Amino acid sequence: AFIMYQASGSSWVCMGDPVGPAVLCEALAWDFLECCDGMAVSPVFYQVAPDNLSLYIDLGLTLTKLGEEARIPLRAFSLAGPARADLRQAHRRAARDGAEFAVVARKDIPAIMPELRAVSDSWLAEKQAGEKRFSLGYFNERYLSCFDCAVVRCAGAIVAFANLWRAGMDMELSVDLMRYSDAAPKGVMDFLLIESILWGKDQKFQWFSLGMAPLSGLEDHALAPAWHKLGRMVQRYGEAFYHFEGLRKYKEKFLPVWRPRYLAASGKFAVAGALLDATTLISGGVGKALKK
Repeated sequence: AFIMYQASGSSWVCMGDPVGPAVLCEALAWDFLECCDGMAVSPVFYQVAPDNLSLYIDLGLTLTKLGEEARIPLRAFSLAGPARADLRQAHRRAARDGAEFAVVARKDIPAIMPELRAVSDSWLAEKQAGEKRFSLGYFNERYLSCFDCAVVRCAGAIVAFANLWRAGMDMELSVDLMRYSDAAPKGVMDFLLIESILWGKDQKFQWFSLGMAPLSGLEDHALAPAWHKLGRMVQRYGEAFYHFEGLRKYKEKFLPVWRPRYLAASGKFAVAGALLDATTLISGGVGKALKK
């Protein structure tokens, strides 16, 4: 069993839950808590799943909802029917514009790496964005060479790509780093995701994860916890800076099953600091985190 973590500020921030058999993960989590105590830092578990909430309660940590993860049950996925008409149209339009999908095996990734880098550089320049870290993938040749890669080609040239994650004994499939160039046809990301989902279905995966929609699923009630009220206010007034609602609506097109994700930190008053430390890791520094 293992825990993935990185130090930030006064926290050791874990990416997700401990990985491995449940009996080993529980012992490992206590070892991690003891290490944090010895180093006088706060333990933080970021984006943990609801399956393991009892573990964090036993550890004495406070749980805060971060958002919801969109998961698609692959056995029932289809482009047929009125509910997925928008996806079907986007898929057909990209195909008419010359988009062709393929999955490149990881052993063949070094041969296409220059093309992947060109697509990534084009995307970063167009978005005027810097690379994120920690919970989000960034362009790294050694990292990308560890995975199969879904690619979209037009006239033989790669115009979009996403590396593919396999999890749970090949039960679940997901994408991490997704990029497209300015040469890509309209709707290329819909096309890339749809084809990746259909490929996963053909490969007998059971789930496809579209990742988390931050601040999604927070309660809108007078008696809701203070964090839910604050989160909904950030969602409402921060839409111009980070498209919370837009991201949720985009993923909703795929008719996913939504599953909550949580932050586990030590004490109610440490949550704000834990969130800042996690955001700092993702943004690549305190200055960048505050700008976001």
